[in-house]
Amino acid sequence: MAEETKPLLIKRYASRRLYNTETSDYVTLEDIASFIRQGREVQIVDLKSGDDLTRQYLLQIIAEHESRGENVLPVDVLTDLVRSYTTQAQSVVPQFLAASFEMLREGQSKMMENFSTMPNPMATMPGFEALQRQQEAFLKSMMAGWGAAVGEGDASADGSGGREELDAIKKQLADLQSKLSKL
Repeated sequence: MAEETKPLLIKRYASRRLYNTETSDYVTLEDIASFIRQGREVQIVDLKSGDDLTRQYLLQIIAEHESRGENVLPVDVLTDLVRSYTTQAQSVVPQFLAASFEMLREGQSKMMENFSTMPNPMATMPGFEALQRQQEAFLKSMMAGWGAAVGEGDASADGSGGREELDAIKKQLADLQSKLSKL
């Protein structure tokens, strides 16, 4: 059990190549992003100095995705992040972001719980199972980046209960962003 909670150790060699210590092979940034999407914790260290480079490489992965047009971070959020490095808000931002993402993960979990417990009158409709499988695949791919565990056969077809919760979460995040901007 302790092995599962230990982060995957990636060593960076002087040549800047990244080495996966579990599989004894070299990996790319995309490989590391894939490990993270699968729910693995990753730690990247410099082989020679022992410095922890995880933050640097995670930022590089985010920058590469953003530059390819896979925009997750709106420009105003990026602007606020840059500003936070030069203001007193810097001390508040990490806690705010951590709380926001925790709230998002909890909302996802509740949404998936609602999908699995809601009665579904469409279940008797011909072709419903295929539609349900497509929806599950969509939800899994959408939530993969956040490490959400989506079980087989637990999504409902209409998703209306989760939509209200998602809207409430969006409103809460907007309110928190507004409060942070006023600081």
